[in-house]
Amino acid sequence: MLKVPQQQYIKFLYENEDYSISEIARVMGVSWRTAKKYATKDDWNEPLHRRKRRYPVLGPYLDIIDTWLAEEQSLPRKQRYTAKRIFDRLCDEYEFDGGRRTVEEYVAKRRKQLKLERAESYEHLEHPGGEAQVDFGTAYVGQSGKLVERKVLTMSFPFSNAAFAFPVRKENTECFLEAMKRIFERMGGVPRRIWFDNLSAAVISINRDGKRTFTDQFLRFAAHYRFEPEFCNPYSGHEKGHVENKVGYGRRNWLVPPPICETDADLEDHLAQAAEADMGRPHYAKKEQIANLWKAERSKLLALPTVPFDVYRLELARLNKYREFRFETTTYPLPQCRALETILLKVKWDEIEVLSNDGEYRHLTTLPRPYAEREIPIEWTAVFDGYRRKPRAVMYSDLAKFLPASVRSFVQAEDIELRKSRIVLIRRLLDSHQMSDIGATLDALAGHSDPDRVLEHALYALKHPEFRPEPFVEPHTPVEIHGHTPDLGQYDAVLGVSRA
Repeated sequence: MLKVPQQQYIKFLYENEDYSISEIARVMGVSWRTAKKYATKDDWNEPLHRRKRRYPVLGPYLDIIDTWLAEEQSLPRKQRYTAKRIFDRLCDEYEFDGGRRTVEEYVAKRRKQLKLERAESYEHLEHPGGEAQVDFGTAYVGQSGKLVERKVLTMSFPFSNAAFAFPVRKENTECFLEAMKRIFERMGGVPRRIWFDNLSAAVISINRDGKRTFTDQFLRFAAHYRFEPEFCNPYSGHEKGHVENKVGYGRRNWLVPPPICETDADLEDHLAQAAEADMGRPHYAKKEQIANLWKAERSKLLALPTVPFDVYRLELARLNKYREFRFETTTYPLPQCRALETILLKVKWDEIEVLSNDGEYRHLTTLPRPYAEREIPIEWTAVFDGYRRKPRAVMYSDLAKFLPASVRSFVQAEDIELRKSRIVLIRRLLDSHQMSDIGATLDALAGHSDPDRVLEHALYALKHPEFRPEPFVEPHTPVEIHGHTPDLGQYDAVLGVSRA
């Protein structure tokens, strides 16, 4: 908030120097709305100080909000909560019946620096219907109890504010073109003009005169689908500001909290459903439902070609003397081929088709394309430190979804005292054991009457298995008397011992 002298100076420039609102905004380095607020302000009476705000309606939900705000720190900054998203989750999942303003004020207080998204005024090109913008974004999703990185290609339409998204593993040419192809097929048409960043998947280089050298695959792809590509000037991402805003919007509203998608196909379906549901809201400026605007814009798209484009590149490879070939960072064996033979690789976005290089191009095998999985490790010790301070948090924690199922049910006990003791137990065990080992041990103890008492011993036994040596084999005793039990009465008779 501006200080009073700055507010008064804005008023002075407007009233006495005949500055326009835009000129004041530029001179003072503030937004146009802020400049207008103080330039046209008529009531300069000092307002009464507000009393400290209480939250009678929000009270039962404060621990929930605190937990979400604390846990989001482990996520990339671009994928954290907005106050609206927190409000929506409270309403949908916990039947919150309070006002959105109450949630916004509390979130701002807890974060101390929360700034709600405001519409920034940019001088931008007006896009007619049927034109799109494309950009990549990065997101993290839950798979197999961990957070993994995925690239999401977003295609947005400034005219209707509709958007579509498709996830891939990497921003290479094959993934880029395959994602656009899948989005075209989902839309049932092709935009007439598409605006791009100077991404390496399409642009090889930019000369001093601004002329670009494109990848051969991109040129053939654009010709096949008949769209006109437009590229931003270098370092001028604001020229396609609509899609950049839409990338952030989709990450905050469609991927917070990180969805559990065990396969990439699950993530594809999740994004498709989220994008379709988002069309049910009104356009931010036109106030008409996005779905209706998109229906009108869709009629302006180009028709899909009768034959879809097969996205791939061809690459020669030579087997070594062990009948292996190396692609990127992975070595593949091909025992069905001869040593030192040359083969042809048909490299797609998710797989590699191996073909013979004898002119017949016989299909030899299909291999998965290698991608290095990038993960965000979850610091379970820090998470359980938080649970230990606030045991109720484990019942609605987002990170609890990534716990092994047996651990999650173990610590989410209904009895608060039992829950506290189990949280303390798991936290102590994490100092010497992995979360996966704790989960596996609890799975093995399923049905046990008192797992709390034996869990630590079972984990110790898992880490230090009991040593049981093989039976000693003594070779001198004849086999005939193995297992023979002597009659001790004969010895008693010799010794004169009576057992009466």
